[in-house]
Amino acid sequence: MVCVAFFIARLISPSNPTPEKLTSYECGEEPTGNAWLPFNSRFYVIALVFLLFDVEMVFIFPWAIVFGSHEMNSMDPRWGWLALTEMFIFLGILILGLAYVWVKGDLEWIKAKPIVPTTDASIPASLYEKLNLEQSAYKVKAFAMEVQEVALPATTEAVATPPPIRKPMFKPTFKKPGNE
Repeated sequence: MVCVAFFIARLISPSNPTPEKLTSYECGEEPTGNAWLPFNSRFYVIALVFLLFDVEMVFIFPWAIVFGSHEMNSMDPRWGWLALTEMFIFLGILILGLAYVWVKGDLEWIKAKPIVPTTDASIPASLYEKLNLEQSAYKVKAFAMEVQEVALPATTEAVATPPPIRKPMFKPTFKKPGNE
């Protein structure tokens, strides 16, 4: 039945794709760049915390109905105490999860303390300073596309052909929007 419903929907649904309909949706803004960019995982953590407390509200509404029901409490008062105990356990688990995320620092958008890597090497700092001073004496040659003449040994004939120019091993290709 499900496959039949999908097949009928496929048959009767309109299909008129346009370049505007095929672009990715970015909250009403014009999309710029590629949609497959790296995504900050902090968005995911914040969404999970929101979802956690959103689901909490779904469980609090039935609890409030059971706990506040005078008819149910008049039949057996243990129902109210059971609902109250369950809700405290549920909220306690959620508060422990929130405290864990908070202590871990995932709720802070900008981390104030950078993590500085440490090592067990026993190299004195003065040696690093000396090495940095020596390296500053070296000059980096500027890149030029000029072909330099190569001196050949005197026993062979001198040929004035320059060495072949190497092509890049990888050539990036980019798709233009709308051309698929």
